[in-house]
Amino acid sequence: MPAAKLSKKTAVPIGLNQQGFNRECQLPYGLGTLDVKKAMQDFLAFLHLINRSLVSKGMDPLELFLMPANFSSIVSEFLAAAIPKHCPGLIKNRFHNGHPDLIPIGVYANGACLHADRGIEIKASRRPSGWQGHNPENVWLMVFVFDSSAPRDATRGLAFRPFQFVKVIGAKITKSDWNFSGRLATSRRTITASVMRTGFEKMEANWIYRARGKPQPVQSTKK
Repeated sequence: MPAAKLSKKTAVPIGLNQQGFNRECQLPYGLGTLDVKKAMQDFLAFLHLINRSLVSKGMDPLELFLMPANFSSIVSEFLAAAIPKHCPGLIKNRFHNGHPDLIPIGVYANGACLHADRGIEIKASRRPSGWQGHNPENVWLMVFVFDSSAPRDATRGLAFRPFQFVKVIGAKITKSDWNFSGRLATSRRTITASVMRTGFEKMEANWIYRARGKPQPVQSTKK
């Protein structure tokens, strides 16, 4: 559905299911489900603000004109920046493209490290499983699975679907939980590794959030 046929109300992301957080999940470095919830709410408020402004000017919502991978990157980068604002035990890794995204505060000089086993890697994806990275890693991985429309939906005649967090899962996985794809010497394909079933099951068993029931739309903070 093009922006001209969308209203500001239609483009509003779907709010969180307040009963959808798992109080029994195990999170590292002092991180709590409330911290995760607040970071997710921060992103929903951000997207609500952006989309309301875009649609009011006759433009498409953000998720309709960005490539799917770029939009997923915005979601993950936002969450990686938002979580430390609510969890004092974590800081966003200040090393450019450093791994993992979040590291324990006070452990690494200047809050920066190129590569470390301690910390949390953040991913956001429309895919319910099979998430990819550049290398097999021993890492605490947290994945925010979401649903939303994408640019290709217009060619398929699909109605606009507002953004919604579907689930959040996470656990410490090891290199053996990844399938390394590699590449041929003559190939220019990006080297990737995918989370295998063993890693997926560890993360699913420690689920953090699920959008059960019928969540309510995000409420505007402006009158």
